[in-house]
Amino acid sequence: MPIIHPPSVAIDIRSYGERWVADQHAFAQLVLPLSGEVELDIEGKGALLNPLIGAVVVAGAWHSQQSAIENHSLIVDVDQAAMAHPIWERIAQRPFAGISPAARKLVEFMQLSIAGCAAPPSLLQGWVPLLLDTLMLEPPRLQSRLTALLAHAEANLALPWTTESMAQFACMSVSRLHALFQDQLNTSPRAWLLSMRLNRACELLRHTGLPIADIALNSGFGDQSALTRAMRSRLDTTPAAYRRQGREFATKIQ
Repeated sequence: MPIIHPPSVAIDIRSYGERWVADQHAFAQLVLPLSGEVELDIEGKGALLNPLIGAVVVAGAWHSQQSAIENHSLIVDVDQAAMAHPIWERIAQRPFAGISPAARKLVEFMQLSIAGCAAPPSLLQGWVPLLLDTLMLEPPRLQSRLTALLAHAEANLALPWTTESMAQFACMSVSRLHALFQDQLNTSPRAWLLSMRLNRACELLRHTGLPIADIALNSGFGDQSALTRAMRSRLDTTPAAYRRQGREFATKIQ
């Protein structure tokens, strides 16, 4: 059977039938039941999964599953090589874990995030370390909380983020958040947020025909004037000039 390679993070909702189906893949997989029950065997270790018990299948592990009743599970496929999380080494010995109330909230969030549309891979990848912490009943690491914050903020730049609201989201003090940003990213929360918003605005200016006022709002700037001030200060240009230069460049290379 060929080993399948997915993107860094992929998520969907699946149901399993009465027939046992064996599988092996080169990525890790989180099996998080939403309803019903699923019998899962991982390298000879078996358990009955339900909304209170989930499982993590490490890359390369043979596993099989079946269910005699109606069931739905949230399945998260993760490129294990891309996950810098120390818990992977221990999961092989204890692949089944209770889904705590905190983990259940994350599962419900991830379920809602894919309802009707595909969730951004960056957002999903940002939530996986935090989910692993909560599944293994460990206090969420600062790095996991920071990763989740960065992914959520980048996916929702239009929200009125402040340093205080970012610290509240990450469940830490403002001073701890500043220290973590400096240690991990060599910048401040406000500078990082401004950089992400400018990157989004520039991307929209290059690749869409949206009015500049709409781009300003979609990128998290209060209005077109705020975007113009930010671009003048950081990029020494204006939104209109940036868009015009991009179109002239595109015309030259055609």
